[in-house]
Amino acid sequence: MPKRGATKRCSSAWACTASKHPVSQNNALMRQQFADAATSYDEAAVLARETGARMAQRLDYVKLEPRRVADIGCATGDGIREMQRRYPDVFPLAVDYARPMLDAVRSRVPLVERLRRRAPRLVNADVRKLPLAAGSLDLAWSNLMLHWLDDPLPAFRELHRVLATNGLLMFAMLGPDTLKELRVAGATTLRRFPDMHDVGDMLVAAGFADPVMDMEMITMTYASPRGLLRDQRLLGVRDGLLGTMGFRAARGVMRGWQPRDGRFPASFEIVYGHAWKGEPKTADDGRAVIKFQRR
Repeated sequence: MPKRGATKRCSSAWACTASKHPVSQNNALMRQQFADAATSYDEAAVLARETGARMAQRLDYVKLEPRRVADIGCATGDGIREMQRRYPDVFPLAVDYARPMLDAVRSRVPLVERLRRRAPRLVNADVRKLPLAAGSLDLAWSNLMLHWLDDPLPAFRELHRVLATNGLLMFAMLGPDTLKELRVAGATTLRRFPDMHDVGDMLVAAGFADPVMDMEMITMTYASPRGLLRDQRLLGVRDGLLGTMGFRAARGVMRGWQPRDGRFPASFEIVYGHAWKGEPKTADDGRAVIKFQRR
C-alpha cells in the first residue's frame, strides 16, 4: 500500500474554439509530443487511471451537484467519462491543448451516447486562457496535467475565473520526489515539480478559499529500465519528465538504478488538492462587497 502523507490546509457563454495563448518553445514541443502520443496513450496510462480513480473516491465525501463540469487536460477522456457516470445530467466539457487527444475522446463515445447527444463537448485550449465565460463551471477536474506547466499559478487564476461561486477545483499533479530512484542513480535532468505547500500557496494567491492538500507515493515496478522509458514515450512525456540526457549519461543512470526483489522501482509522488471558489470580496470595479444579514 502506498504511504499517505500529511494533509495541509492553506491559509454562461460557451465557446469551443482554440486558445491563442502564447506558449514557450518547450511547451510547444510538449504539445506536439502529447499530440503524437494520442494513439498510444491508453496503453501506458496506468498511473493516470489509478490517480483518477483515487480522485473520484474523494468526491464521495463532497456535497456537490454540478450542472457544468470540465476535464482540464483530458487526454483520452477517462476523467470526463467518470464525471458523466457520477453526474448523469451534467453539461460535460473535455478540454485539451492537443487536438489528437480530443479526437481520441470523440472516438471513445459509444454510438448510443452520440445519438442521445451526451457526447462531451470538445474544447481545444490552453488552461491558462480558457475560452469560457467567467463563472461558467461548477466543477473543474484535472488529473496529472498541471505539473507540466512551468508556473501553475496563471492556470489556477484562470480556473478560479471560470468557476462559479461555490464551484470546486479538484486535481492531482506530480510532486518533487517523483522518480527519486533515478535522482539517487545520478540523473540531473529530471523535471522539478513544486511541493504541496507551494501549490497550496498558489491556490490561495489565485483566490481560492481554504485549499486542502495531501500527498502519497505510488510505486510502479519494471522488469528492466527500458520499461519506464517505453511508458514515458507512449505517454508523450519522456523528454518532459526525464529531460534530454545524452546516451552516456542515460546509460550511467540506468546502471545506477538499483533493483528491488528483481524489479526496478519507480516512485511517483502524487499531490492531490481541492479548493472552492468562495463568495467574492470585491466587485468588478474594485469596491469591497459587504453583506448584511437579517437578525
